[in-house]
Amino acid sequence: MTSHCDPSIEAGVMPTYARTDEVYVDGDGAIVRDRDGREYLDFLAGIAVNALGHGHARMTAELQDQVGKVMHVSNLFRHPYTETVATRLCEQTGMTAAFFTNSGSESVECAMKIARKAMHLAGTPERTSFVALERAFHGRSLGALSLTHNQKYRTPFAPLLDVTWVAPDDCTMLAATIRTQRPAALFLEPIQGEGGICELSREFLQTARDVCSETGTVLVHDEIQTGCGRTGTFLAAQYHDITPDVVTLAKPIGAGLPMGVCLANETYANTLEKGEHGSTFGGGPLVCRAAAVFLDEIDSGLLDQVRVRGEQLRTGLLQLQDELPIIKEVRGRGLMLGLRLDRPAAETQQALHRARLLLNCTAGDVLRMVPPFVITEAQVEDGLQRIRKALQSLPRFPQ
Repeated sequence: MTSHCDPSIEAGVMPTYARTDEVYVDGDGAIVRDRDGREYLDFLAGIAVNALGHGHARMTAELQDQVGKVMHVSNLFRHPYTETVATRLCEQTGMTAAFFTNSGSESVECAMKIARKAMHLAGTPERTSFVALERAFHGRSLGALSLTHNQKYRTPFAPLLDVTWVAPDDCTMLAATIRTQRPAALFLEPIQGEGGICELSREFLQTARDVCSETGTVLVHDEIQTGCGRTGTFLAAQYHDITPDVVTLAKPIGAGLPMGVCLANETYANTLEKGEHGSTFGGGPLVCRAAAVFLDEIDSGLLDQVRVRGEQLRTGLLQLQDELPIIKEVRGRGLMLGLRLDRPAAETQQALHRARLLLNCTAGDVLRMVPPFVITEAQVEDGLQRIRKALQSLPRFPQ
């Protein structure tokens, strides 16, 4: 039996996370504080979740009000926010109907069921497989994990569902695979977050749209990390004028509360019938009220803020790339940016943590920056200076 005297073991918690030692207790905007009163500049936002930052005044007031009324009624009954939020999300995305979940992984699972059921209704029930991209990350539940490419995550839980992998931005391979395999659905992230902030090209996204339409394959865009305005448009695909059949959302939509959404277009909106899918907690009054506040902020010009601050951050990172050979590439768009280094990024991330700047690593050599949408001009500049100082302190590789 493991002793709880070991300081690396969290009492009563399964050892699935490599957590830092600080205990965070409050915050304000893009600042978060630990219980010792130390302040950290948050460039991670709970992994792209806290779009409105910490301690948002209106969100706090509305959630306090809702807690005093009703927090849960189940999906057997209606409440004031379900249809309002669903309608507003459909307007933002060009979709027709929404199914509310508690997480991104659950939204992906819903999309997988829609695709399989659609093939059944079309008279092609043999079309049960899926196509996804190399470097993809879609979640850790067994269905979503089947679509996640990293073997480190997959191997201990095999066998998983039948998935064929395609190289990102290989249009020829994608078209040939879809036409040959005839899967139920193609899943893709317009910008691969865990894959290293790698943006798919307009040509590839258009090829995916065209070949899916040609073959009757459901095109699913996973916008769990890129969606809800993170890249400067409500959906990242809207930047390229591409419309999928199904969209999965989560992360920012609940502004910190656990919430996800699976949205479908007119063709697939009624694919799942009563009793074929469900969620005890999905779309409850508390999380939907939070989503309503978030959408109000979006409608009040928050996307302009994302674009302006994103351009400021990107410009600053490009300047750092000109100054420091350690930086090989600046990736991403809006407030979803990555800094690819000439070495593993973990050491730099740890140095930045010591400098009280919170971010993390993806794909081994990329620093991921997904700060709150409400981050200020001064805070972006502060973060850039902390990054510059941390990178300057690292030893150079021999040339």
